Amino acid sequence: MAAENTREADCAGEGEDIGIPELAIDSLDVDLTHRKIEKIENLEHLEKIETLCFRRNMIKSIEGLDTLVTLQELDLYDNQIEKIENLEQLVNLKVLDLSFNAIKVVENIAALVQLQKLFLVQNRVSKIENLTKLSSLTMLELGANNIRVIEGLSSLVNLESLFLGKNKIKKLENLDGLTKLKLLSIQSNRITKLEGLDQLESLEELYISHNGITDIEGLEKLVNLTTLDLSSNEITRIQNVSHLNKLEEFWFNNNCLELWNDLDQLKNTVTLNTIYLEGNPIAKEVNYRRKVKLTLPFVKQIDATLTG
Repeated sequence: MAAENTREADCAGEGEDIGIPELAIDSLDVDLTHRKIEKIENLEHLEKIETLCFRRNMIKSIEGLDTLVTLQELDLYDNQIEKIENLEQLVNLKVLDLSFNAIKVVENIAALVQLQKLFLVQNRVSKIENLTKLSSLTMLELGANNIRVIEGLSSLVNLESLFLGKNKIKKLENLDGLTKLKLLSIQSNRITKLEGLDQLESLEELYISHNGITDIEGLEKLVNLTTLDLSSNEITRIQNVSHLNKLEEFWFNNNCLELWNDLDQLKNTVTLNTIYLEGNPIAKEVNYRRKVKLTLPFVKQIDATLTG
């Protein structure tokens, strides 16, 4: 139950309601999802607001927020915004979601020094830039953009999760400063070599499927990995993973593995719960699942099926 003297204005899913309704001055959480709103206005009186959601509207410009200095979360997902602007006064903002818009440049966010999570999925961003002041960031989501180079991240010393999937990145580089990174997702890019990961000793999850990788290498320092997703690449051998003794999930489906002996790389990884090998030449054999289980008896799931 909400505490006394707080108000929540939830305006999502109320039939044909459109526009910004009259909001109580002490509203804390305002949800204006899918109300055909074209302009942000008439919010100046919201003295205590903490979260504001404008998902799935028709907003073209970020405006009318200057007085909302108490705001901690701003959601502008799925609108028609082309430029990041007019956020300088929102110095208490911790979460900013600008996903599914038409933004080309990451800019005008240097004042948001308290920001912890920044979402820019499915925009038109071509360069990672202007993040120098955002050292409090723990999550950065830049998936489905036009980024070609990993850069501009060195100051993000507290970053724990980095999502760069569905871009045009050719090389793993410029990640050395991210010593607290626990999750790196860089699926569906143009990477052909596993490299540049030596300083990411805190990494627990690496998702690098749907690239052009041919060899497993460069993982020597990633001893804390629990999830390794190498599916849908062009890898012929399972090698250089025997030291990953915390591994729980190994996704290697849709590669080019032909040698059964390569599974010996994992025979001492007793933490391994799940392994995906379908779509490899070895998976065509009649007793495929039985052979996997004999080599890795501790595995609880082979592909999408529990071992029982």
